Amino acid sequence: MDEKKIARAEHKYARISPRKVEIICNMIRGKNAKVALALMENTPKAGCELMVKVLKSAMANAEGPKYEMDPEKLYVAETYANAGPILKRGMPRAQGRMYRINKRTSHIVIGVAERD
Repeated sequence: MDEKKIARAEHKYARISPRKVEIICNMIRGKNAKVALALMENTPKAGCELMVKVLKSAMANAEGPKYEMDPEKLYVAETYANAGPILKRGMPRAQGRMYRINKRTSHIVIGVAERD
């Protein structure tokens, strides 16, 4: 059984909630790499800017000497955003109290592979 090679790139500790990034992940999963790039560049979502960088990096990794894939045949084989560590901050409230503010982080992973 021939196992597909997947060239990956990841952005760790991205200062954006994984929930926001997962929307974009679902939008580009399975699409041609250049189409996915064009989609993200024209989508006004918070995580698109970060995801474009990661996708370009994954495409560059695929063209490199380790994988030697054809850039015209690349597609987004896998993409996901896992939760990273949460930065805990506080907001002052009435009577000396404090409400906690969770600043969430994500680990964004994009993998590209060659279509047959």
